[in-house]
Amino acid sequence: MKTAEVKRRFLAHFEANGHTVVPSAPLPAIDDPNLLFINAGMVQFVPFFLGQQTPPYSRAASVQKCIRTPDIDEVGKTSRHGTFFQMNGNFSFGDYFKAGAIPLAWELSTKPVEQGGFGLDPERIWATVYLDDDEAIEIWKKTGMPSERIVRRGKKDNFWSMGIPGPAGPCSELFYDRGPQYGRDGGPEVDEDRFMEFWNLVFMQHEITDVTSKENFRIVADLPKQNIDTGMGLERIASILQGVDNLYEIDEVHPILAKAAELTGKKYGAHSGHVAGESHPDDVRLRVIADHVRTALMLIGDGVVPSNEGRGYVLRRIMRRAIRAIRLLGWQEPALPILLPIARDCMSPSYPELAEEFGRISTYAYAEEDAFLSTLKAGTTILDTAIADTKTSGGKQLAGDKAFQLHDTYGFPIDLTLEIAQEQGLQVDQEGFRRLMADQRARAKADAAARKTGHADLSAYRSALDAGGKVEFTGYQEITRESRVRALIGEKGRIEVAGEGDFVELVLDTTPFYAEGGGQQADTGVIKVGSGQLEVVDVQQPIPGLIVHKARVIRGEVRAGETGFAEIDVTRRKAISRSHTATHLVHQTMRNFLGESATQAGSLNAPGRLRFDFHTPGAVNPSVLFDVEQQINEVLLRDLEVTAFVTSQEEARRLGAMALFGEKYGDEVRVVEVGDYARELCGGTHVSRSGQLGLVKILTESSIGSGVRRVEALVGLDAFGYLAKEHLLVSRLADLFRVPGDQVADRVEQTVTALRDAEKELEKLRAQMVLGGAGALADQSKDLHGVAWVGTEAPEGAAGNDVRTLAQEIRGKIDPARPAVVAVTSRSNGKASLIVAINAAAKSRGLSAADLVKGALSGRGGGNADLAQGGGIPADQAPRLLASIEKSLAEAS
Repeated sequence: MKTAEVKRRFLAHFEANGHTVVPSAPLPAIDDPNLLFINAGMVQFVPFFLGQQTPPYSRAASVQKCIRTPDIDEVGKTSRHGTFFQMNGNFSFGDYFKAGAIPLAWELSTKPVEQGGFGLDPERIWATVYLDDDEAIEIWKKTGMPSERIVRRGKKDNFWSMGIPGPAGPCSELFYDRGPQYGRDGGPEVDEDRFMEFWNLVFMQHEITDVTSKENFRIVADLPKQNIDTGMGLERIASILQGVDNLYEIDEVHPILAKAAELTGKKYGAHSGHVAGESHPDDVRLRVIADHVRTALMLIGDGVVPSNEGRGYVLRRIMRRAIRAIRLLGWQEPALPILLPIARDCMSPSYPELAEEFGRISTYAYAEEDAFLSTLKAGTTILDTAIADTKTSGGKQLAGDKAFQLHDTYGFPIDLTLEIAQEQGLQVDQEGFRRLMADQRARAKADAAARKTGHADLSAYRSALDAGGKVEFTGYQEITRESRVRALIGEKGRIEVAGEGDFVELVLDTTPFYAEGGGQQADTGVIKVGSGQLEVVDVQQPIPGLIVHKARVIRGEVRAGETGFAEIDVTRRKAISRSHTATHLVHQTMRNFLGESATQAGSLNAPGRLRFDFHTPGAVNPSVLFDVEQQINEVLLRDLEVTAFVTSQEEARRLGAMALFGEKYGDEVRVVEVGDYARELCGGTHVSRSGQLGLVKILTESSIGSGVRRVEALVGLDAFGYLAKEHLLVSRLADLFRVPGDQVADRVEQTVTALRDAEKELEKLRAQMVLGGAGALADQSKDLHGVAWVGTEAPEGAAGNDVRTLAQEIRGKIDPARPAVVAVTSRSNGKASLIVAINAAAKSRGLSAADLVKGALSGRGGGNADLAQGGGIPADQAPRLLASIEKSLAEAS
């Protein structure tokens, strides 16, 4: 049974039992600052469990895409570790609890296949429960589960939390006995490879803080005991149904493994027994490739692109692990163009958007592989230098800090460093490397802990939300509003009164103020309450449904419960609205010229200006930018009507409305249309007609990361002001060059070319001046016991190449039968440098240019016996360098 069928049966079972089927949320966890990715099916339902929002249904079921990376180093070594997986989940919000959840799970697991179930043998299923959960035990017995197959386990195994503050509770897990060929008898306590977990019923009856470990938590609240999350990984149940050993050998990843094995000439097939990473490294690497290629496909599919921070860094690390693994198996060419389409074909039956967006996905994936292969090439060069230096100094071990630098700065994998160093007969200070890595992880962990404020720190906001429900935003229709002050929040929580000079957060029942979101900056303005007045400087939405005005009391006193009058800064709002509408036009026009893959990666809509980030593999040609700008302004001239309406997600997709990757939308969405030109999901404010923008002027286009570009533009009066300044500048240049304005660029280009030519001529003259005295200097050589010695200083500011050529010229003009040593010093930018050249006759007497340079510079410098150089000392020490070499020659003679 393939996982697509497992998914279909699961959703059908729970839909038939009164559950609403809810689509998977995007992998990026956009609503929770503590999570990079969705890591469990219940994450998108957290606001319902915490009472922050009222669920639109009492029962729900979903198949959620999930990413978990804490055990990434174990991927491929066991049957239980993976990075991407799909979690089946059924949820109850104040409806049923343990007595309803357990029978539902048991029924689907054991119902015959021909009746729509999974057909698992009930005699091979075990259940685990939390230590003191007698209620769950009694329910399991009623289903027919014998006592000897019900196991009590502690917090480590049977207490569930998200890993951050939030909903949690005891759980009951189902395990399937795969048979004696997979390990020891005795149940899950004895062997979790033979007894594979496939279902986890979580009874979320607590809200906790302090989850540094499952043994150390503090319950801060009891949730209604009707709440439940039942989670099941598709891979695990599918692997059980197919009777294969490893979760990487099911239908989604089996083709990737087979192709990777074919590329690298490794053997691949279903294995019985345990997967031992150390004894079967090729098997492990094949599974790493399969898991990570699929994970990369899913992440890029949900809008994540490789970068050096956050989610993008996790993706980059996963991709590089896959690329490294296939390289270590012997394949040196790009592999993703072969493997990624296989992953697409496996996953697109469940997620059709992967096929539709594969052009965009593959562009970023292939570019990342090409970049990393270049990194490997560059890193190998750096490593070769480090190895040579280590050998030259007589060392037998590459320093740990060098290995760490290669890993941390250049992305060069440590196991590749170990492999190459071993080939060169060197060990690597692995202990030093691990210590530096541990220090880095500790810093990262401390940073993560510092930002784990979690849900527990939002109590004042939750209290304000509970007091009156969702705050209504009226700013689409009005710019002023009379409304009651629901709450005042100070530094330490809710307060009743604020006086002049106080900075507070104010919650109204309704508000015309737009809270920052979707790239649009917040409104500012004033709120008058009784005798007091507040200046609003920012507006945010700290939890869904609650709009908070950050304001300073500039006059009088403000009390909670009083009626206030809110008034936004209209001039600012209009300017921001123009920028937001312009952003929609830039987005659509970029897609018109660059293709559908040029999707938005971020934006900023500020008064009179915008910043638009978008996905594209390379720089945009200036001529294309010109065409984009022209087409946008043609749309402005058409004065198209801008409208907004609310509809269902399904209808919005049918209409072709653009949605942003990583954004989570509800069942109902707001669509903004600019005539027949642009249609996009958006909650922001806009102008009523495109002509109100006046003008859009694109200023710059630049890279902000791998595969992500940024354009910045001005809108309206700001654009006109910019062009006016440009006009004045062009007029002034036209006067200076005495040409019409349209010829200024050509004249400037001619002038710059002439200056560059003049600089080249000056360089030639300086070189001739430096080299002109080579013959005279050779004739004036000093005899040091049979060695012709010339020591001189080049004119200050002479180019390095000219100084080197001077030394060689002097050497060439001395009789080759006579041993000769030439030293030339130079001064530049406050530093002195030294060049030494000797001829073959001097070498035959045992002299070396490299030795002479290092002797003068206390061991610094580089080169060979014929020609060497060094420097970096204060400029006034140049004469000392020549004296030092002359002394060395005299002593050697």
